[in-house]
Amino acid sequence: MKEEHRILFEPMKIGKLEIKNRFVMAPMGPGGLCDADGTFNERGVEYYVERAKGGTGLLITGVTMVENEIEKCALPSMPCPTLNPLNFVKTGKMMTERIHAYGTKIFLQLSAGFGRVSIPSIVGKTAVAPSPIPHRWLPDVICRELTIDEIHTYVRKFAESAAIAKKAGFDGIEIHAVHEGYLLDQFAISFFNHRKDQYGGNLRNRLRFAIEIVQAIKAECGQDFPVSLRYSIKSFIKDWRQGGLPGEEFQEQGRDIEEGIEAAKILEEAGYDAFNGDVGSYDSWYWAHPPMYQEKGLYLPYNKILKTILKVPVITAGRLDNPDLASKAIREGKTDMIALGRPLLADADIPNKIKAGKIEKIRPCLSCQEGCMGRLASFATISCAVNPACGREKDYALGKADQSKKVLVIGGGPAGCEAARVAAIRGHHVTLFDKNNRLGGNLIPGGIPDFKEDDHLLATWYEGELKDLKVDVQLNTEVNRTTVNEYAADVVIFATGSSPKTFSIGTSTKVYSAEEVLLGKKDPGASTVIVGGGLVGCETALWLADQGKKVTLVEMQEDILTVGGPLCHANEDMLRDLVAYKDIHLLTNAKIVDANDQEFVLQNKDGEETILNADSAILAVGYTPQQSLYEDIQNEVSESYLIGDAKQVQNIMYAVWDAYEVTRNI
Repeated sequence: MKEEHRILFEPMKIGKLEIKNRFVMAPMGPGGLCDADGTFNERGVEYYVERAKGGTGLLITGVTMVENEIEKCALPSMPCPTLNPLNFVKTGKMMTERIHAYGTKIFLQLSAGFGRVSIPSIVGKTAVAPSPIPHRWLPDVICRELTIDEIHTYVRKFAESAAIAKKAGFDGIEIHAVHEGYLLDQFAISFFNHRKDQYGGNLRNRLRFAIEIVQAIKAECGQDFPVSLRYSIKSFIKDWRQGGLPGEEFQEQGRDIEEGIEAAKILEEAGYDAFNGDVGSYDSWYWAHPPMYQEKGLYLPYNKILKTILKVPVITAGRLDNPDLASKAIREGKTDMIALGRPLLADADIPNKIKAGKIEKIRPCLSCQEGCMGRLASFATISCAVNPACGREKDYALGKADQSKKVLVIGGGPAGCEAARVAAIRGHHVTLFDKNNRLGGNLIPGGIPDFKEDDHLLATWYEGELKDLKVDVQLNTEVNRTTVNEYAADVVIFATGSSPKTFSIGTSTKVYSAEEVLLGKKDPGASTVIVGGGLVGCETALWLADQGKKVTLVEMQEDILTVGGPLCHANEDMLRDLVAYKDIHLLTNAKIVDANDQEFVLQNKDGEETILNADSAILAVGYTPQQSLYEDIQNEVSESYLIGDAKQVQNIMYAVWDAYEVTRNI
């Protein structure tokens, strides 16, 4: 272990509970980890035990409902202790005993519910709130105001749930949440809470719901039973469904820092033993679930404020997987504990690897949110784009193959690298050929913008893994029929990837692919027009705008980000807002129909033409699968597979998942 990282492994106390180090698993939605009776299933048990094995000191589960009548959710979606207390204790005890074997503690995160931010696929169109206010996702829905009796029911159910959790072996409770705009937060914020009774009006009244919850739990479970609070000191709400960007000046409609300080003091006084702090709301979702466009450690300036006013420990998440940044934050008094959410999905062993001084072995989180938040919203189950076994640890565990085979992998992008890694782990003899001078495929141009640096870290991680596994990597090598026949493999995996679609525009000689510009092979000049408003086009536009270039983004569809796989709302919303904020000139329902080296002719959907002066055009119109080699020789190979972009152009997640699925069964 590096000397500067020792502080991460100092014991900590929340109340009287000692935790072996400063690492916390941040709470994340437990989709797929419970059964219809509200109890943890085997997948859930294995998921949390895996993170305990990885060395994390404190695990905080994802959202757990305290009841399922007032805000009725489709089951199974989240755990709920009060639905079947006996079975919850049985499965919970099995899980907590195993977690405790590793010296790890675990808190159950209990929630008052979603309120106006309820996920339609789970709750439907029925929504509750402190007052009749607009729903976050459904513009035609106005939420129903909770009655006082319903509030009292919630408080009672919190105490009952905490008692059940304590019996099941949980070491404490986290309350979800006076943060992110969930139901308790809606009560706490005057923008959402228009009540005239004892749960509305002044700040202390708006916090009454959260205060009564902690007091009820302490009365039921004892004053020494620790209760943490998920808390946001600032909301970043510009207006309904509109967030404020980093550096943007706007009038805060939610909780500002001044009120956030006052509220934190009141809640600490009420009995909360720790604050798990962040910023943001569902109206500014890219703060609470930060994409790669947010800085690493983005919550530290805000939690430093909490540290100065609170006596209890402060826990901080927010892209803090770099141990240098994490340990520095503790030394500088910005936080007490480091919460890792998505990074522990990508690699459950982060604390153990830091402790062993093997930081280069940590599989990086890309903050892509494709396998976690995006998948939760679409399919109500949690996993990870770069770790297919996440959330199905037992079912997807890798074992040795019955027979060692000679495996040839063609292509060194994410799919090829993952295929080679998994095949080698399982005991096969693996050779990987790639035509480029380094591994990574489309990760290399894609990772050029500074906000995509983790793409390059993933490529570097694969290089190290394949080296340690003694995979024979042959770079700068074009593979053809002769190469394949001479190698005489038992299995050939075609991971030949994709190439950018290109075409000429008029007589212009300055039409480049996004890949050429990103890799520095072509200079776009001081002004450019980007053709294609998908993910690559928008990110390239953002990267060039940050360099001070004049950028016009042209999209044939009615809107940007409509083509390709669905993005997590946080990623999509922030990218859209950044395109507008960075003064990128956006033209939709338009296409380029002609050009020379000085001018580009644009045509809108009505056929009207305008002339745009620009130094270049950059094509970001998609990719073409490279399948020719596979189509030529697939029938001459006894066992062959086509995976990743070569099979179908999608995203990194499906490239990695395809490779894992195929090679774990060879």
